[in-house]
Amino acid sequence: MRALGLMSGTSLDGIDAALVDLVPRGAGYRVTPVRMATVSFESAFRNRLLDRIVAPNLPSPAQLAELDRELGRRLAIVALKVAGDSHPDFVASHGLTIYHDGAAGRTLQLGDPYTLRDALGATVVFDFRRADCAAGGQGAPLVPYADALLFGSNTIETIALNLGGIANLTVIPKKATPADVRAWDTGPGNVLIDAFVRARTKNKQTYDADGALALGGRTNGPVVTRMLRDKYFAEAPPKSTGRERFGAQFLERHARSLAKLSLEDGCATLAALSVEAIAHDIEAYGPEAGRVVVSGGGVRNRALLAGIAFRLGSRYDVMPSDDFGIDADAKEAIAFAVLGYEALRGRPAGLPAVTGAERAAVLGAIAPHKLGDLLRKIERETKERKPSR
Repeated sequence: MRALGLMSGTSLDGIDAALVDLVPRGAGYRVTPVRMATVSFESAFRNRLLDRIVAPNLPSPAQLAELDRELGRRLAIVALKVAGDSHPDFVASHGLTIYHDGAAGRTLQLGDPYTLRDALGATVVFDFRRADCAAGGQGAPLVPYADALLFGSNTIETIALNLGGIANLTVIPKKATPADVRAWDTGPGNVLIDAFVRARTKNKQTYDADGALALGGRTNGPVVTRMLRDKYFAEAPPKSTGRERFGAQFLERHARSLAKLSLEDGCATLAALSVEAIAHDIEAYGPEAGRVVVSGGGVRNRALLAGIAFRLGSRYDVMPSDDFGIDADAKEAIAFAVLGYEALRGRPAGLPAVTGAERAAVLGAIAPHKLGDLLRKIERETKERKPSR
């Protein structure tokens, strides 16, 4: 099966797309990347999202409906670019999260799947999170199901760390199936750094490119300590979070402390906050040693990656997912391609141990295009593949 996965994350930096071949192997898959791309949002559109749409903004229904259609068109343009002359069997689109309150079981992603379906002439699987919320879960994180298939090992304990706007990790024991993993959001990844840079430079810069600003600054330890008093950091998994907690309003609560810092020192301090939250959770809830496979845009932030490696020490090997043939920017798009296939097969991909749900749910809704033909192909594929041993 050839699938096209689409993802736009909490960093609001653009759309990630991955065209992959999926070959069923027993309960899992062999995933072969074919083509991947990241298309950045132009600054005017990103500023519109930040200033009018995402938390703590309160957009009108008309604004949300307009954005849903526009995101659908943008997703379709990126999908067509990545598909090229190859026609995917189906598309799996996460869309863009506009609101997420996992503890309350409320979540909303936009990106009109019908615009996408009609542009590509393919079935689209979408709206992955609400099924888990309906089952009593937090609707996040969902990617751990795919993490186990992509990075699991028979010989080494593995942690898959995604450094997006929000950082999340998946603990994958040796010889684990997806049902064996544990995962949660540790807190901010890039989101606070981006917001700080944007505010301090008055939109002339929107992120810390390569972590250069943080590497040129000095961490203010007392400020990091005060920020770590937020009760989220003390909560045990399962837990999930988003901009609703760690957005610009978080920086406003610490505005007096941050105002005393230079741009470089502020970036270094916020990077240290993300590093400490990640390292604390790995040490508290992860294996005593192993490898940490890092994906997401934060891989390009040298201050974050070096800080995590230094903070964890020699017990853990820290490496980008690129070393496994999985583009760090496209990993979540690949993961949603896997989740989309599970939905089409009618198999639950929700992980109650991860999200706190009462049951494992089939994730995703379907905008069908010649669905009967697609389901017959899936049935042939799964019958022809013998379970791996």
